[in-house]
Amino acid sequence: MESLVKFVQDEFVTRKEFPEFGAGDTITVYYEIKEGNKTRTQFFRGVVIQRRGSGSSETFTIRKMSGSVGVERIFPVNLPALQKIEVNKRGKVRRARIYYFRGLTGKKARITERRR
Repeated sequence: MESLVKFVQDEFVTRKEFPEFGAGDTITVYYEIKEGNKTRTQFFRGVVIQRRGSGSSETFTIRKMSGSVGVERIFPVNLPALQKIEVNKRGKVRRARIYYFRGLTGKKARITERRR
């Protein structure tokens, strides 16, 4: 049964091509918002805390600081409203899910950039 679900997801779910990114990377997500009969594009720039799931149920969580308040947003990878994703910085972290990042403030909250 699982292989049938995977087959259907691979064949019929349209996947957009986004750049590779992971935990610790700073990315900008551009997504469409509908207000009444108008649509506009809004962006959300922050650090990727995690990527989870696979196939059509894959999601990623982004955290940014808005003033002194931390804001997190979860985006499904296959969200039709997603327009594009830009990778601003590649972060060097040792974990796939950096939940400890929520408790850090100031200079401790900086993530070193990965060398190429």
